[in-house]
Amino acid sequence: MNLRFRHLLINTLACLVLLLGAVATARAVETAPDLVLRGELSGKDNQTYRSLPFDVPAGVSRITVQFDYSGREEHTTIDLGLLGPDGFRGQDGFRGWSGGSKKLFTVAATDATPSYLPGPIRAGRWQLLLGIPNIRKDSHSSYTANIWFGRPGDPAWEPAILNPPLRKEAGWYRGDLHMHTAHSDGSCKSQSGQRIPCPLFFTVQGAAQRGLDFIAITDHNTVSHANAMRELQPYFDRLLLIPGREVTTFTGHANLFGTTAPVDFRVGSKDVPDWNALLRAIAPLHGVISINHAIRPSGEACMGCGWTAQPPADMALVQAIEVVNGSDAGTPISGVPFWEQQLAKGYRLTAIGGSDNHEAFQNEPRIGSNPTGVPTTVVHADELSMPAILEGIRAGHVFIDTEGSRDRLLELSAEASDRQAEMGDALRAAAGEKVAFGAHVAHGKGATLVVLLDGKPFAATAGMAIDSDDLRHRFEWTSDGKPHWLRVEVRDASGKPLLIGNPVYLNPAR
Repeated sequence: MNLRFRHLLINTLACLVLLLGAVATARAVETAPDLVLRGELSGKDNQTYRSLPFDVPAGVSRITVQFDYSGREEHTTIDLGLLGPDGFRGQDGFRGWSGGSKKLFTVAATDATPSYLPGPIRAGRWQLLLGIPNIRKDSHSSYTANIWFGRPGDPAWEPAILNPPLRKEAGWYRGDLHMHTAHSDGSCKSQSGQRIPCPLFFTVQGAAQRGLDFIAITDHNTVSHANAMRELQPYFDRLLLIPGREVTTFTGHANLFGTTAPVDFRVGSKDVPDWNALLRAIAPLHGVISINHAIRPSGEACMGCGWTAQPPADMALVQAIEVVNGSDAGTPISGVPFWEQQLAKGYRLTAIGGSDNHEAFQNEPRIGSNPTGVPTTVVHADELSMPAILEGIRAGHVFIDTEGSRDRLLELSAEASDRQAEMGDALRAAAGEKVAFGAHVAHGKGATLVVLLDGKPFAATAGMAIDSDDLRHRFEWTSDGKPHWLRVEVRDASGKPLLIGNPVYLNPAR
C-alpha cells in the first residue's frame, strides 16, 4: 500500500467514524418514545381518578414519562402518579405522585425524579394514575403520555429529553473530576461541630461557588449518589453534574464516568480475576475510565491507592490517566511519568486531573482533603452536556489547570499542508515534511512555556518566558515519518507545572 493511498484510506475511515458519531448523536436526541398513550377528558371526569395501564417488557431498567394536556386556559388540572405491577398493594406498587408539578419524570433502580421512588423495574402491567381535581362542566381536555424504556448499560445521559445541554455553544469548560460525599468517605462538621458524612448538596454548592462548569461525583464503588444528583441538577442549571464512581480495588483505583450501571469491582475474586476482566466488563457501558493517582504508595495510609495491576492492564481499554491529584503537580507522586510511559508505548490516553475532595467546606481544610477545583480539568466540548464533556475527554481536547484558576488557557494546534490538528488529535506528516505548531497561553504572565517532544524538551524551542497575558508562539518541526507526540506546559519559576496540555500525536501507530 503506497503512502498516499494509506493517508486517503485513513482520512476516509476517520470521516466515516465522525459521520457515524454524528448520526448516533442525532438519533440520541431524536429518539421516539416506546409508547404513546392518548385520551380525552370531559366535565364528567371532574374530581375522579383514571388509570392508564401500559406493559413494561422484560429487561427494562428505567421508565421515563413525559405528560401534557390541553385546557389549562380553562383551569383544567390533571395530577400525575405512577403505580407498579402490584398497584397500591404489595412490594412493587406505589412509585410516586407528583400532582400537577411535573410534566417529565423518570424512575430507575439508582435514581428517580423527586416525588417518585427509585427501585427495580419489574416486567408487567404498570399504570399512570391521573387525578382530575378540576375540569369545568362543559370543558374538554386531550392528554398525551410519551413513555421511554431504558435498558441496562444505557449511558447516563439517555433518554436525551431528561438531560438537555446546559449550554449549547462550543468552548472550554472547567470542571473537577474526582469528588467524594456522604455516599462514601466525604465528611464535614455538623451544626454542633461533630464530623459527619457530608451531604452531597454542600459539595455541589462548593463547586458552583468556585465557578466550575461541571463536576463528577465519584464515591467509592457505589452510585447511590445518582438519586441526590437527580434532585439537584434542575436547581444547579449552570453546573453539569456527571455521575461517576471510584472503582476501588486492592491493586489500584480508577474513576468511571457517565454510567450508573452496576459494576463488579472485586478484582482478585473468582468472578473478577484481574483488572482486564473488569475493564472488559466496563467497555460496553459507554463511559470513560481513568486510572487514578497511579504512583501513590499503597499501604495502611492509602490502601490500594497505587496502581499495581497484575497481570498488567490492557491500556487499550483505558481512556484517561489522572496525572494530577489534588496538589501533587510537580512532586514525586505526580502521575505524569506514569502517563508518559503509556504514551511512549503508543497509547493515546488523555491526561486529566481531579481534586479528590473529601471536604465540602473550603474554610475547613484538613489533611487528606484537597480544595474543590484544584486542579481543574478544562475540556473543549461542543456543548455543556454529559456526552459532549465525555467525548471531549476521550478525544484528548483537554488541559489541566493545576492551581484551579478561573481564566488560564492553554491551546496547541498543528498544521501540515492542508491537514490540521488540535490538542489530542493525530496528524500524519511524511518524512521531511514541515509541521507548523501554534501555542496560545492566556493569563500566564511571568511563567515559562515549555515544549516537550516525546516527553523531552524540544531542542528547537527552548523554554520561553511568557511576558504577556496573551502569548501566541509559533514553531516548526520536521517530520521523520515516525510516531511521536508533542505537547506544551506552562511552568512557574520553580519548575512546577501550572498548565499541562495533552499532545498532538504525530504519525501514531495506534
